[in-house]
Parts: sequence; C-alpha cells; structure tokens
Amino acid sequence: MESREMDSPRQDLIEGRNAIREALRAERPIDKIYVNRGSDDLALGRIIRDARAADIPVVEVDRRKLDEMSVTRSHQGVIGVAAAAAYSDIDGIFALAEERGEPPFIVCCDEISDVHNLGAIIRSAECAGAHGVIIPKRRSAGLTAVVGKTSAGALEYLPVARVANIPSTLEALKKRGVWVYGAAAEGRADMWKTDLTGPICLVIGSEGDGLGRMVRQSCDELVSIPMRGHVDSLNASCAAAILIYEVLRRRTGA
Repeated sequence: MESREMDSPRQDLIEGRNAIREALRAERPIDKIYVNRGSDDLALGRIIRDARAADIPVVEVDRRKLDEMSVTRSHQGVIGVAAAAAYSDIDGIFALAEERGEPPFIVCCDEISDVHNLGAIIRSAECAGAHGVIIPKRRSAGLTAVVGKTSAGALEYLPVARVANIPSTLEALKKRGVWVYGAAAEGRADMWKTDLTGPICLVIGSEGDGLGRMVRQSCDELVSIPMRGHVDSLNASCAAAILIYEVLRRRTGA
C-alpha cells in the first residue's frame, strides 16, 4: 500500500493524451512524462516528440506502472508530472547573484533521488542566501509537489536549474570563475580549514553512492565534515545544510 506521502503528488498528475497535449501547448512546467513502453501509437509518438522538443524528460515504463500511478484509471498510455515551479537556467542563477551584488553561491545536487532530501536542500540553500540550485535531468528527483512542500516556500524565491550533464556544467561554472567544492567523507580538505569565500559551487552527492566519478573529477576540491561519533556518515540534506551554513558563516565573517 502506498503511503500518504506517495498519495500527495497524485494531485499534480496530468493524465491522458488530450490533457498532456494541452499542457505542452500551454507550456505548463512539467517535470517528467511517463509513456507506455513499446507503444507504436502515432498520437503518443507526437507527444513524445513534442515533450523532447520542450526539453522535458520522457520515461518509458510498462503499463502496470502507469496503472499504479493513475488516479483517473484512464491514462491512455501517458501520464505527466506537473512541476511545482518552473525551472530556471544557469544564467538566471548568475543574474540573481549580480542583482544582489554578491559572488555567486550555488548548490549542485548530483543525483539526489529522495524528494524530501531535495526539498530540504533547497530550503536550506534559500535560507542561507544561496543564489540557486542545480539538478540533473536524469536519475534525480525533480520539482514535484512533495519537493515544493518540503522546501516550505523556498521554490518561490530560489532558481532551480535542471541540466543534462553535471560534470559539463561544473566545468562551465569554473570557466565563469566559480570554485567547485564536492562534499565527500574522504575529502582531504576539512571544511573548517577550507577557504569557502568568493564565487562557489557546493556539490552534494547522491544518498547511496555519493559523488559520481566524473563529478568528483570536475571538483576543484573535495571537502569533508569532521565526524566524532561512531556513525561515519550524514543524511544528504543534513550534510548539505551544515556545509551551506559554513559557507554563509565565512561570507558574513562570523
């Protein structure tokens, strides 16, 4: 049986071909579109092409998955998940930093799959004055209703950019003068002894595997959080909050 937390985002499902087509035509923010795997239906094919042209991820699943997701029980082989907010882009993040007259402070999430973790990270980032969050299009939670609720309104103020490739994006940030720090338990740089001032991007790894290999290689430095207990790891959103507020502390000279 699904939990109430799983039931919540069902309010944001867009079910059926006509509903999806109208949502695409109206340019409504859509997080993902799920379609029946292996279907040769021409109408579904057009929806897939239009979605990809709009840069919306399309996920092929079997019909049983669609049946489980559906509320109306008449999904016609396609279900969209409406985004809780429109996605921004990297330039939007830099524009906010410029508007505030501050060096860019960006939080990048490398395949954070838990919607509560992503929402909590966005909330911490906004509270600490970050200028934006970056997430990947694939293998990541998106801006679902649960993420919006967990962010406690932060999505209304903080740009979230969704990119095709995190390593390439980090390289592009470095070319714009941003120093990239990856959070890693084995990082040689202690966060208390690391210069976290100036233009910065803080990269948080996935809940299970941490930072991906290519993402690690794209970081200028791997930073660790000092641990003194028997447990040697923190929840992704907790680790993010600690590092985010350490950046804020350095910026305010506290």
